[in-house]
Amino acid sequence: MRTTSQVRGDGSGANDAPLAITGATYTIGERTLLDGLDLVVEAGTSVAVTGPSGSGKSTLLMCALGLIRPDSGVVSVAGADIARMSARARARHRRAHLGVVFQSGELLPELTPVENVALPGLLDGQPRDAVFSRAEELLKELGIRVAQTATGRLSGGERQRVAVARALINTPALLLADEPTGALDQATRDQVCELLFTLPQSRGCALVVVTHDGQVADRADRRLELTNGALAVAPARGESR
Repeated sequence: MRTTSQVRGDGSGANDAPLAITGATYTIGERTLLDGLDLVVEAGTSVAVTGPSGSGKSTLLMCALGLIRPDSGVVSVAGADIARMSARARARHRRAHLGVVFQSGELLPELTPVENVALPGLLDGQPRDAVFSRAEELLKELGIRVAQTATGRLSGGERQRVAVARALINTPALLLADEPTGALDQATRDQVCELLFTLPQSRGCALVVVTHDGQVADRADRRLELTNGALAVAPARGESR
């Protein structure tokens, strides 16, 4: 298994990478969840992060979102240390550069798919007509019918596609996915995975997926394992360490 320094790559262009975490530490009580963690994810590439429950995977995502400030280290998103911003600047930077897909989608079930997808753009103060037009285009591209039906009446796979479209509405540099297929059956999981892992190339973004599912993780360009507060390259399923 390679060491943490090796999972970073050669460091070239790290300052321009959508995500560049350097020396991040985070401790709760006597538990050290991040211990000098380094991670660089370049545009157009994907990384899957695995690890046992409680290993710090969600903490890592929360740091990238700016919702948790590490005790030390730098969390650079689209060239700026999100952890050191004011709350207002952090929210603005998050809207401009980050998209997130959660396990259960976190959609508003009473809204239509178009309304759900348009919401981040509206909250960002963008013109209503332009945002709704872009939302409709995204849904069509991702295979979701543009209808006035409530999102809550869609299938699980359709809702996750809506969630992906919503995450893309502001053209993020960094896309984060937290167990995005955990609530789906195998066939639907494969469809959503196929969509997710084409996005770095088709959209020019960086993708970080946190998952317990080895089959999902193996689809990423790099598969890393978080243990003892650090990341190391994990072997693909069926390979020996």
